[in-house]
Amino acid sequence: MNSGAIRRRLALGVAVLTASGLLALVSPGSAEAATSYCSGRKVRTLPFSTGSVQVYKRGGYVCAVTFPKRQGSRKPMSVSVQARGSRPVVDRGNFEHHAGPVTVHAGRRCVRVKGSVGSGSVDSGWILC
Repeated sequence: MNSGAIRRRLALGVAVLTASGLLALVSPGSAEAATSYCSGRKVRTLPFSTGSVQVYKRGGYVCAVTFPKRQGSRKPMSVSVQARGSRPVVDRGNFEHHAGPVTVHAGRRCVRVKGSVGSGSVDSGWILC
């Protein structure tokens, strides 16, 4: 193979990788999958009528983010995480894409996660005990 053929193949490979990366970011519904706002592993998804709350855990820390079912327009959203025996950490406001992330150090304690988008909401009760 001559150097011109190698350059063309390399350019084609870079173009394919770039296009596939852009498609992954632009495709509908992939925003929450493509971007993880919390570190650690996802341990729960708490769905409700107007959205969902994703819960992550790393070490003794628990993190949560609320996502609406339909992104784009500003709507009231909230997310909170509370370690048993502590006050909740809350993010509340009018957002387009997500509320949070909020993180607490829970250690080995149970946590309670709440989230809402518009009139829909979820309350996990005490979990991850």
